[in-house]
Amino acid sequence: MDTHAHPDPERSLEPYDLFWLEDVTPAENQQALRRVRQHTTTPLAIGEIFNTVWDYQYLIAEQLIDYVRASITHAGGVTGLRRIIDYAAMYQIKSGVHGPTDVSPVGLAAAVHLGTAIPNFGIQEYMRHSAETTAVFQPAYTFADGALMPSEAPGLGVDYDDEAAKAFPYEAAYLPVNRLTDGSMHDW
Repeated sequence: MDTHAHPDPERSLEPYDLFWLEDVTPAENQQALRRVRQHTTTPLAIGEIFNTVWDYQYLIAEQLIDYVRASITHAGGVTGLRRIIDYAAMYQIKSGVHGPTDVSPVGLAAAVHLGTAIPNFGIQEYMRHSAETTAVFQPAYTFADGALMPSEAPGLGVDYDDEAAKAFPYEAAYLPVNRLTDGSMHDW
């Protein structure tokens, strides 16, 4: 007998005290989050591919998530994302705004500013941009000791250097494609 086994296998994640489970089900299967919610106390975060309040409506109204993970650049900017987050606030759901390097420093600066203006701020995802990116888009926000701080510079606090941009010609990039062993496409 495994003495380390959790007495309730459906709650086997709890001892690890995860910050959240992210996108645990495909977005198309929102009802599956009800089952996940019933079997764990681990907070649930979803939404990198959700872009409108209508995408989130069921998840928020049914309180099936704890964090909204939308991207400010895909959700209609500050106004669009604020609309989603304001709706989520009515149900005690926090923000966990998507902030990977494919969101530019301009988008990240907008998300940071939004985070300072909402009552249900949870956490801001942050990935450091490359030196090439910050040479072109020069953000005034700072990151130190685990905290991302907005700047007091005008606007969003990001300057754009057109001359620096000329050193980096555009190259098309695409998200990876995930295929199963049989070659069929699969959500990654």
